Amino acid sequence: MISDENKKLAQWAMDFALKNGCQASRVSLYSGSNSSFEIRDTKVDSLQQASENNLVIHLFVDGRYGSYSTNRLDKKELEHFIRNGIDSTRYLAEDKFRQLPQPERYYKGGKPDLQLLDSKFDSVQPDEKVAIALNIAKEVYGKDKRIISVNSSYADGVDFKYLIASNGFEGESAGTWYSVSASVSIKGEGEARPSSYWYDSSLFFDDLKKEGIGEKALERTLRKLGQKKIASGKYTMVVDPLNSAQISSPLLEALYGSSLQQKNSFLIDKLEQKVIGDKVTIWDEPHLVKSSGARYFDNEGVATERRPIFENGILKTYFIDTYYARKMDTEPTISNPSILTMQSGNKNTDELVAGLDKGILITGFNGGNSNSTTGDFSYGIEGFLIEKGKLTQPISEMNITGNMLSLWSNLQEVGNDPRLSSSWRIPSLVFAGVDFSGL
Repeated sequence: MISDENKKLAQWAMDFALKNGCQASRVSLYSGSNSSFEIRDTKVDSLQQASENNLVIHLFVDGRYGSYSTNRLDKKELEHFIRNGIDSTRYLAEDKFRQLPQPERYYKGGKPDLQLLDSKFDSVQPDEKVAIALNIAKEVYGKDKRIISVNSSYADGVDFKYLIASNGFEGESAGTWYSVSASVSIKGEGEARPSSYWYDSSLFFDDLKKEGIGEKALERTLRKLGQKKIASGKYTMVVDPLNSAQISSPLLEALYGSSLQQKNSFLIDKLEQKVIGDKVTIWDEPHLVKSSGARYFDNEGVATERRPIFENGILKTYFIDTYYARKMDTEPTISNPSILTMQSGNKNTDELVAGLDKGILITGFNGGNSNSTTGDFSYGIEGFLIEKGKLTQPISEMNITGNMLSLWSNLQEVGNDPRLSSSWRIPSLVFAGVDFSGL
């Protein structure tokens, strides 16, 4: 937790900057700790523990802007640090668009606790953390003679943030997180070395799944045996919820003010237009209790709110912070989304697969890119051929190509299985007529 003493120090730093040449200032104070325990083949491979206190001061000086950080939280040192920052900022090019948000846009406080901080965090002992990671490895090690290596891990962290701005904002937030993972590689046919992984994460220790992670990683690895290319063509594509965020990210990245202002977005000037298929309804839900990504204010202090991003394929909002709003002479919204939720259907991945006569299930992306200006994409993929509702041939070394707008206009069905531990709650997705290149 950030102490009252350090909060007073942040307030003092802001006032000191204003008295020494700044017209405006914002101070962010961070405090936190994290640990990680890596296991390789049932032996402890690495341990890491770290804690930090960090102050970032944003200086608005004579129409110029600079941001500076330090972990030396001593008043005398900060005086020298801030004066140097102000002097350095005066050498920067003038940028009249760099200003603090309008005060009426700030979060004013008074809302219920989002419950992001686990009171149990400090009571979980290192021996217990190591034991969790070891048990995950033991679920796998020695279970199959083809296993080459087994890696498992446990990690956790706690973060506190205090933010204050010279035109009237003050706010703080806190949160914990935990994660476990396993990865397995095995000897396949010839030189093939299939590998896969599984993981779980949570904001609360008691909600973290600590068993079955290794077994799931091994299962996902073994089913890759015999991977090969299949014939090129147009297939119905199912993307599982572990990978649906990756196929969604170019769509969301095209909505940022930085992309719009630089004419580097395939969704520029599309607000309130139908740009993709009817089945695409995505909302930003920042106030979901006990949820990763939940928050009442963004990194500028601007209040978050529930807002539609796409409604039945119609683009409803952009992510435009104060700076880019001023550069584009438009209204600001929010710097970035908090928790993305997608209107779900009523089937999970297995049920979606069972309903297809022929298609391909994507279980991983292997490189590739999407052109942010045109929306054209090309990705390497791996997964499974679907025949008569069953997963048959494991596939790899194939590519999908197309255009994001066309792809999302051909969204046929949305699953009901988002990973609720993620701030991107995108379920499994079914797209029609996707171009696959293989044999």
